[in-house]
Amino acid sequence: MNRTKVLRGCCGIGLWALLLTPTWANWQDAVPGAQVIGSGNFSVFGFDVYNARMWSAARPLSTEQPFALELIYRRHVSRDDLVQASVDEIKRLGGANVSPAQLAVWQAQMQQSFVDVQAGTRITGVYLPGQGARFFVGQQLQHEIDDPQFARAFFNIWLDPRTRNPELREQLLGMNR
Repeated sequence: MNRTKVLRGCCGIGLWALLLTPTWANWQDAVPGAQVIGSGNFSVFGFDVYNARMWSAARPLSTEQPFALELIYRRHVSRDDLVQASVDEIKRLGGANVSPAQLAVWQAQMQQSFVDVQAGTRITGVYLPGQGARFFVGQQLQHEIDDPQFARAFFNIWLDPRTRNPELREQLLGMNR
């Protein structure tokens, strides 16, 4: 094979890869102009679990605009524990509005979205109104869930007034400034 054919083949593959690269190469692309509007720590029994930061271009936070919730873990937590805690809170907050079948589907989606975390692992969830959510580990897209009802239920874990940690909610929403 001559050099010209090899170069054409490599360029074609490069262009093909570029065309298949999603426009959401990192979470910031989905939340243009995002700035930290609030942050706080989540602890259980005095043990720091994660530091949370809410990112949005809208202030105050609006569920009509994309936003991101960034969690920087301070300790090891298994994927299964992250998923189960999320399912439990969605069930608690959603009550009869979320069926067991729907919860099972969402649980499977979260299994694909989350990873086992260590101290320093960063997971960012991006809320996309009317579309769903994207989850990034570091800057890498881990999984996308095209379900607006799931996205609302998931982010309500932190944003619903009935959250288990109202102080963190206020901090994330920038209400304590």
